[in-house]
Amino acid sequence: MSDRNHRINHEPVFLLNAVPWRESSLRLEVFSRRYGRVALLARSARKRQSELRGILVPFVPIDASWYGNTELKTLHRAEWLGGWSQPQGRALFSGLYLNELVWKLTAREDPHPKLYDALAEAHREICTRNNHVAALRRFEWRLLTELGYAPDLLHDADGAAVQAEKQYLLQAEQAPLLLASAPNNANGITANGSTLLQLHAGRFDNGESLQQALQITRMLLDFRLPEGIKSRRILQQIQAFQTA
Repeated sequence: MSDRNHRINHEPVFLLNAVPWRESSLRLEVFSRRYGRVALLARSARKRQSELRGILVPFVPIDASWYGNTELKTLHRAEWLGGWSQPQGRALFSGLYLNELVWKLTAREDPHPKLYDALAEAHREICTRNNHVAALRRFEWRLLTELGYAPDLLHDADGAAVQAEKQYLLQAEQAPLLLASAPNNANGITANGSTLLQLHAGRFDNGESLQQALQITRMLLDFRLPEGIKSRRILQQIQAFQTA
């Protein structure tokens, strides 16, 4: 059967990564709604006259069509769906951070339509709002949940319902442990029960909850990505330079 018979038409995708391929092409990693992460070859995309030059941009949804029955598909057509402008400043690095998480944690051609919707929502907030910290925490948690890496935040290690007024100890791949019952030398992140409930719901009441949520999601992501997250390191270096 011809490669062209394995054709996907008009699939919404986000561009996660692009690297040069041979003389004038690009090898793309995109995240699609129905097919998960897909590797695409964009032939001649680096040529000056290519119509793809202004279309293959990150952070905004793209309508893509491709064909092929091997791991590396061939991009046949792409159109910019629009919706919002490209992010600027720190928002740019936030967008890169989201894309890097999806690129590194998802398996190729493993569909996660809910995660695609979450990524679209997060990119829209990052590109259109000045304060998007809560959007980052929401996406991190939805990513961890969709991929099966998130602990149950509604029940503690004993199966009891998490209570907002109590404190809990969180460790990677473990249910929350009531802090009063935790060993004195136990390592982990201490958080209020209210933070756990807010992180689960994706709505935050105050800065303390957001800071504790950051510590929780960072611990869980670092456990899965021990090599680190490049975009996060770049943002930290910029922040250190600005405060020096």
